[in-house]
Amino acid sequence: MKDTSTSAPRPIDVALLASVFVIAACGLLYELAAGALASYVLGDSVLQFSTVIGTYLFAMGVGSWLSRYFERQLPAHFLRIELLVALIGGALPAVLFLANAYVPSAFRVLLYGMVLLVGTLVGLEIPLVMRILKRNVQLKDLVSQVLTFDYLGALAVSMAFPLLLVPQLGLVRTGLLFGFMNAAVAVWALWLFRHELRRFGAHALACALVLAALLAGLLGAEHITRFAEDKFYQDRIVLSSASPYQRIVVTHGRAGHRLYLNGNLQFAERDEYRYHEALVHPVMAAHGHPKRVAVLGGGDGMAVREVLKYPSVESVTLVELDPAMTQLFGSHPTLRQLNGDALASRKLTIVNTDAFQWLQQGDDTYDVIVVDFPDPTNFAIGKLYTNSFYALLDQRLAASGYAVVQTTSPLVARRSFWTVVTTIESVGLQARPYHAHVPSFGEWGFVIASRRPWRVPAELPAGLRFLDAAALPLLFDFPRDMARVPAEVNRLSNQVLVHTYEQEWGQVAH
Repeated sequence: MKDTSTSAPRPIDVALLASVFVIAACGLLYELAAGALASYVLGDSVLQFSTVIGTYLFAMGVGSWLSRYFERQLPAHFLRIELLVALIGGALPAVLFLANAYVPSAFRVLLYGMVLLVGTLVGLEIPLVMRILKRNVQLKDLVSQVLTFDYLGALAVSMAFPLLLVPQLGLVRTGLLFGFMNAAVAVWALWLFRHELRRFGAHALACALVLAALLAGLLGAEHITRFAEDKFYQDRIVLSSASPYQRIVVTHGRAGHRLYLNGNLQFAERDEYRYHEALVHPVMAAHGHPKRVAVLGGGDGMAVREVLKYPSVESVTLVELDPAMTQLFGSHPTLRQLNGDALASRKLTIVNTDAFQWLQQGDDTYDVIVVDFPDPTNFAIGKLYTNSFYALLDQRLAASGYAVVQTTSPLVARRSFWTVVTTIESVGLQARPYHAHVPSFGEWGFVIASRRPWRVPAELPAGLRFLDAAALPLLFDFPRDMARVPAEVNRLSNQVLVHTYEQEWGQVAH
């Protein structure tokens, strides 16, 4: 008997091992795409990725268990499964995008249904490959080789997904591309096992149809995305892009331009001045003579625009995690007009990094710090609302300085709002909460944090459209339905704010 442990691997075995690499890469990509879409639509990225990954791994276990019932014609079964994975997995992002736009109530069911289906099919793939390879490779070599290629494929796609694929191709095109790769494995299997397949013509036709469908999807991916987003956003989309951090969409309609990040409205041209004037001027004017200012978040440049209305300002540091935001709002003519070309100011320094790390790594202090982050919809953003973050903020604030934090709606998310106030106070800072009405958002809240008491400024810059010195004190009056309620401190180790926020805004959605 020939000793297979010392013989050179046959070309067919090398091809199958290469297929394992592709299979693993594709399988992980579908999992990541589902998790990313779930976090875009449902929020709380930790929860969504955890449940998607858990469901996917469970389904893979089911698939592995079911593989025991495939006894004959293994190459034919492998080929069919590859085509099903290619079609369902490749279409997953596109189907979920369309579902979110046209039947949002079905999104969650479709999400987990497709994850279960794709996971089960992927769970069938590897056992079948191993059983095919078992004909010519000893068990100890078989397991080590298959697992090595499986892990290498997973590593490759886990690095490429956030750094290359999503920013360059988008989720829909990326899904279809990897579906095409799965279908290519099926075509390769068709050629390798052409002498074993009983219905070669039928298999060849199936491969051709799946490849044609995926190719058509790839060519029309931009139309699919725009078709879904036009329905979701209703207004005409004038600009959209995907970065490693978020999906950025700018629309234009009767209310002017609107900015959405991961589907959440960030500003509307019609009334953004109300929000940004309320955010910036109570602290800037109260300081008296601010020279050094930091803006954390606010990559659209609107807050910087308001800061630059003070002649005393010598330098502004804008800390924005996503370089795509600052590049977009610093280069697009329409968006530059909206922020008054603030991002081109010689006084401005842009730092594209995580604000938490930026606070930790520096020691410069600032007269005013404007904190303009998105709402705490997930733990990645929630860490920027914790007592750990505010303790770092305190260290970077000059002794006579003021910080201001945008703090969701005290009417809709009352407990969330007062949680932020309580958290700021827990690090020894004085907190002065206030609110303003922004029609696109409703009642919106802010909190001033400082070591010295805040005083109503005698005057504000000329030319403001919303605020004046006489109306400013009214913002600090809270009616009974927005008055303070007991709240916990939001800690890095226990982000109660994320859960509270999700609960309160979820009640509105339903």
